[in-house]
Amino acid sequence: MSAEPPAHAVLQRNGLGILLRVAAMACMAGLAALVKACSERGAPVLEIIFFRNAFAFIPVLFYIWRTSSFSVLKTARPGGHLARSGIGLVGMVCGFTAVSMLPLTESTALSFAAPLFMTALSAPILKERVGGHRWAAVVVGFLGVLIMIRPDPTHMATLGTVFGLVGALGAAGAMIAIREIGRTEPGPTIVFYFTLAGMTLGLASLPFGGWVIPDTTTLVMLICTGLLGGVGQLFLTEALRRAPVAVVAPFDYTQLVWASIIGFLVWDELPRAATLVGACVVAASGVYILLRETRRFRR
Repeated sequence: MSAEPPAHAVLQRNGLGILLRVAAMACMAGLAALVKACSERGAPVLEIIFFRNAFAFIPVLFYIWRTSSFSVLKTARPGGHLARSGIGLVGMVCGFTAVSMLPLTESTALSFAAPLFMTALSAPILKERVGGHRWAAVVVGFLGVLIMIRPDPTHMATLGTVFGLVGALGAAGAMIAIREIGRTEPGPTIVFYFTLAGMTLGLASLPFGGWVIPDTTTLVMLICTGLLGGVGQLFLTEALRRAPVAVVAPFDYTQLVWASIIGFLVWDELPRAATLVGACVVAASGVYILLRETRRFRR
């Protein structure tokens, strides 16, 4: 009788990976809205990053307690976690800055460059096979992103847009790093050490006078960034361990749906016609990839 795989073994289940990715995007849209609201109330980005990570320990540690033991935090790859955390924090700082400077729907649209970066990197770095059909679908999805943001020389030169694109590149690099170390490291371990690194970065900015004392409402919102971000990070990490990057990455586009709803309800932002057309294009590319992957699995 064969031995059962360890709890952190990578079990390739593309359908589950996609569902986890969609749930993660709903959480991330809510997180972005909270980041924008806290920024508008005067909280600096590094202070927001501290709260986002410090209170993320609540869902993370609860998850570890319910699904495994705290021995899962032992790691033989500290260098891998350090690299993943460094790349991810660059993306987080730039992404949060973009959210604070741009409308929620626009900053979300810029983050959609990440799946293209991830697919391009997954082939040479992770040696994952990305077939021609999936490459074509990702290219179509990228064209949909271009339709949504309608880039022109003046628009692309804005500082918020630059931060958004750098944040997308950092996010893509972090997801590639997760996929690589996830071959041997449990998902909770990856999330725990990234959360610890983010809290440390935010706390390190305190002596430099970059913090403000939040009022009660802002404090509650800051705490919620941690709770929601922690849950979303767990979903995101597990999704990347259950399915290849090229399969789950297109479903990042579902974040635009949540961001559009929140933007309308909170900031009276109405999605432009170009945003709706682009969303249809990227959604179609995601469905096509899902159908292709399902057909390949059945064969």
